[in-house]
Amino acid sequence: MSAGLSVLAATEDDYTKLLMAQTHVGARNINWQMKKYVYKRKPDGFHIINIHKTWEKMVLAARIIVAIENPQDVCAISGRPYGQRAVLKFASHIGATAVAGRYTPGTFTNQIQRAFKEPRVLVVTDPRTDHQPIAEASYVNIPVIAICDTDTPLRYVDVAIPANNKSIHSIGLIWWLMARQVKRLRGSITYDAWDVMPDLYFYRDPEEAEKEEREQAALAASADAGPAYQQWDSAVPATDDWNAAPAAPVVGATGFGAAPVAAVAPVAAAA
Repeated sequence: MSAGLSVLAATEDDYTKLLMAQTHVGARNINWQMKKYVYKRKPDGFHIINIHKTWEKMVLAARIIVAIENPQDVCAISGRPYGQRAVLKFASHIGATAVAGRYTPGTFTNQIQRAFKEPRVLVVTDPRTDHQPIAEASYVNIPVIAICDTDTPLRYVDVAIPANNKSIHSIGLIWWLMARQVKRLRGSITYDAWDVMPDLYFYRDPEEAEKEEREQAALAASADAGPAYQQWDSAVPATDDWNAAPAAPVVGATGFGAAPVAAVAPVAAAA
């Protein structure tokens, strides 16, 4: 798919990202159509995906998306929560149309409803979860690009990107790589740098995100208030010479270092 061009080939950093995100870790089961993308099977039963083929199919998907004249004719869909943030970021970066969350049946076939769309390419996160838009795309001859695991059925899928579609980091990284490759092929960015990090495409738990926001707000409030200083007793005299002799005790003092007070004899009672 990269046609042997060095500019389209993956770098060592790209392969490192794919391995760190566990994109190569497949499922225990395998579909017969996904066997050609599997490198081997581990002793624990999990299949290992060939990440070189993952990169080649990702580049092919990016070249298909770039061939669409109007970017809004590319529809990115994710019914799974793990891919919804990645879909929204992908659509915002390349100008595509995003459908995150529940898919309304009839969006591609029912012209009466308000949410009717006529995309030219459909990109989905999981063919199992997004089976409804894939089935409707087959009715109106819309090509489908999908991120497929080893146990994913490839019915009505035209371009399958073999990758782990059950991991948060793997899903986000594949969408990030596609967005970067599309912008590279369009000439929007250079081939050596992109200021968007893959973390922006990763799913974040709403509770954890809210907790981090509260912690940052608390830190900002404490920084604005300034440090609290402890007030010492102002009656203690300050001295600069620590080697000087101690001062004489004060007459009548009852503290430490004071002279002992003589006991007072009791007064005899009157007869």
